[in-house]
Amino acid sequence: MTATDAARPASTLRAAYEAASAVVRDLGDEESWLPTGCTGWAIRDLVFHCLMDAQRGLVALHTPADRPVDRDAVTYWRDWRPDTSGAANGRRWARVSASMFLDFGQLRELYLETTAAAVRAAHAADPARRVATQGHVLTAGDLITTLAVEATVHHLDLTVALPLAPGPSPEGLTALRATLDGLLGTPAPPQWSDTHYARVGTGRAALTEAERAALGAAAERFPLFG
Repeated sequence: MTATDAARPASTLRAAYEAASAVVRDLGDEESWLPTGCTGWAIRDLVFHCLMDAQRGLVALHTPADRPVDRDAVTYWRDWRPDTSGAANGRRWARVSASMFLDFGQLRELYLETTAAAVRAAHAADPARRVATQGHVLTAGDLITTLAVEATVHHLDLTVALPLAPGPSPEGLTALRATLDGLLGTPAPPQWSDTHYARVGTGRAALTEAERAALGAAAERFPLFG
C-alpha cells in the first residue's frame, strides 16, 4: 500500500464532511425546522445525529482493539436495517436530544467543530490499526470510510428541502457506491446515478417495476442498508 492509498479514507472523509459542513454552516434557526429525507426528522434533528456520528468516530479512532477484525467498510452496514425497533428508538432519541438546543447556532457550531476534529484524527490515524465501535472491530481505515459513507447519505437527506444547497462530494459518492455494490454483490446498473443508487439502496426510494425486473432476484435484497 502506498502513502497515497493509506491516506485515501481520511481524504474521503475530509471531502464528505467539508461538503456537508458547507450546507450546515449557512443554516439559520428557521431553516433548521425544514424536513429532511429521514422519517420524522427536521434538519436540526439530522444535524444532531450527524454530530453524534462524528463524535463516535472520534472516540473509536482513540479506542484501540486487541480483538480480531470482524467487520470491514462493507459488512459493517449489515447490522443497519430500516424499520427496526432500534431505528425507531434512535429517531426518538435524536429528536428529544436535538430539542435541548434552544439556539440552533449552538448545535451548528458544535457540529462544525466536531467534524473538523474527526477529520484531523482520521488523518493522524494508522489506517491498519484495529479500533472498536458499536460492538465490532474494524481497521481505522474501514471505520473512516463508513463515516464518510454515512455523511454522504445524510448530506442527501439534509438537502431535500434545500434545492440550492451544494451536493455531496464526489469522493463520498464514490465510496457510497462502492459500499452499496459490495452489499449487493455486483455493480448496480451503470445508468443509475450515484444519488439514485443511494436513495434506492438505503430505502429512501422504492425500486420501479422495470428496475426490479432488470435486477432479478437481487431486487429482494433492497434496501441494502438504511
